Amino acid sequence: MSMAVVGMIAGMALAFAGYFGGFGAFVLVAALGAVGFVVGRFLEGDLQAGDLFRTRDRRR
Repeated sequence: MSMAVVGMIAGMALAFAGYFGGFGAFVLVAALGAVGFVVGRFLEGDLQAGDLFRTRDRRR
């Protein structure tokens, strides 16, 4: 499935949530979609736990 189709499906889901459930449902669907995306990337091996939690470089 291409990324354009995935984006279209995600946009349609957000539109339905916003139309039928209001702004709160829209935000909830968007947040859970983002969490699902990160978990999916982590399980596929494209993302490491260290990528999310990095220390700042203290060199100046």
